[in-house]
Amino acid sequence: MLVMCQRSTCAPLFESHSMPMHPHATINYPEYIWPAGKSCAVVFSLDLDAESPFLWMSRGQEIKHLGEIEQRRFGPRQGLARVARLFEEYDIKGSFYVPGVVAETYPDLLPFLVEGGHEVAHHGYFHERIEAIAPAQAEEYLVRAQELFHVQTGLKGLGHRAPSWEMTPEFLSVLQRHGVSYDSSLMGFDHPYEVEGLIELPVQWTVDDALYFRYTNSARDKTHPANPTAVLESWIEEFEGMRECGGLFMVTIHDWISGRAQRIRMLRKLIEHIRRCPDVWWARAHELAAWHGSSINSKRFLVPAHSIDTHF
Repeated sequence: MLVMCQRSTCAPLFESHSMPMHPHATINYPEYIWPAGKSCAVVFSLDLDAESPFLWMSRGQEIKHLGEIEQRRFGPRQGLARVARLFEEYDIKGSFYVPGVVAETYPDLLPFLVEGGHEVAHHGYFHERIEAIAPAQAEEYLVRAQELFHVQTGLKGLGHRAPSWEMTPEFLSVLQRHGVSYDSSLMGFDHPYEVEGLIELPVQWTVDDALYFRYTNSARDKTHPANPTAVLESWIEEFEGMRECGGLFMVTIHDWISGRAQRIRMLRKLIEHIRRCPDVWWARAHELAAWHGSSINSKRFLVPAHSIDTHF
């Protein structure tokens, strides 16, 4: 028998209570303001990982095979020089994010980049994932990297990009406490913004070469490397979209991936397309961070570093 309940006596399906995912509810931010005559910015960045991700993922294990290790060593041996020559050909100054252990293993690397007019910045010490280690250990690795970079280049107050583009609220505070000038790991806007007061230069998976070309014949690989012609078309579309939206076109490549001949040819075609656009500001990441901090954009895109409450 079907029993009908009266509205006044039936319990509600859900208890009535407020449960926002976080307290920051601002929407519809203003447009980003670029330098006069510019509609967007372009940064060519390179995560100079070499063998470091393999080292971190294999820590504590006995390694007997050479396949992926040699594939990654191609980066500092040949890939980096090819990218540097390409940049020199078009008078591009790039931003290079280097794990401390890579700089320690290849001590001529940072001086070579600085002498070429490029920016060098931090990228962990062992390419460690920040959320997977204790905050104290993450801080220790940062300080160790800062000391090494200062010894090799004389530079301090450099920028930072987290390995695997992962971040925690605690580590954002660590970066500020140790004088890091900006971070480039998150994607909360598609132009510069600030997280808890630290300038953030957003990245984007769409224009990261690893998404399309990383292949090491391991269980992590889901398919073969992509067709570079299709990737080039996708990246040009993303660039043109950033011009229309007034965003940041942050290209991310890797020494051991895009240093290969096929990808150098693809990058050359991308650069030549962008160079035909006079409304583009070519910049190194630290120049972009400095512009943001001193411009009308400062504090207009400030957000807190909230995680998310999953208890409901």
